[in-house]
Amino acid sequence: MRPSKRFVRLLEKYFPKRFELAKFTNYPIFKKIIDKMLFDNTDLTILSKDNIVEITLNKKIEPIESIVVPSKVVEYFIDKSSYHFIMDFCLCREAMQCSKYPINIGCLFMGDVAKKIPKELGKPVTKKEALEHVKKCRKAGLVHLIGRDKIDETWLGVGSKIPLLTVCNCCNCCCLWKMLSHLDDKISSKVKSMPGVKIITNDNCKGCGACTKGICFVDNIKIKDGVAEIDKKCFACGRCVEICPNDAIELVIEDNDFINKTIERVKDTQLRN
Repeated sequence: MRPSKRFVRLLEKYFPKRFELAKFTNYPIFKKIIDKMLFDNTDLTILSKDNIVEITLNKKIEPIESIVVPSKVVEYFIDKSSYHFIMDFCLCREAMQCSKYPINIGCLFMGDVAKKIPKELGKPVTKKEALEHVKKCRKAGLVHLIGRDKIDETWLGVGSKIPLLTVCNCCNCCCLWKMLSHLDDKISSKVKSMPGVKIITNDNCKGCGACTKGICFVDNIKIKDGVAEIDKKCFACGRCVEICPNDAIELVIEDNDFINKTIERVKDTQLRN
């Protein structure tokens, strides 16, 4: 089925119900069906924010111009892809009537199969325009999520025989993937942080709670015994590092090859059918 604006409006109407749907995956009778329909072959990586990585690496590396940041992953695939399509709206933010981030900044899709996406939902663009788009996304404070997404392949009507490369530009308030904390663990594990990157707290933490106030888009930070505790399901996007008033949260890079390993992981998602 090819999506139309009318179909999009229907999706937006039921979008707030995604948490209820996600909870059904915790019941074996529904898990297998929902997984097959909406998450089969899904493999997505949430990229850490460039500015947080720059701060982390610049403590060890000079000059800062030599630092390779997470957005290079997206730029790599923009350069390698022959077809680029930008949605002229974000379904998630439009559905939630987002007031914090631009609704008119949508996903970027790449690969030949993206040619099947109806033009009424956006437009094909050049490599230069795609690069300008993702730069605009980062400037707006959005976080890139890249890889293969069965949900996109399904609702866009492009099928799953040829992988679609998705670059979603996520906010912390409206993102579809806020439902991760409600999904069955096996399904939620299909969305990952960059390899070799993690977030930790240090002794500066005063338990102020700033990092718990809608900053983590999957609510993985809680105050426990007077200090912030980051859940093991952290996706290392870096928003909490950015917001902490006491420099109590740090992004740690344990593998200096994390950019290349992320690129190889995303490449692998494009080989499955």
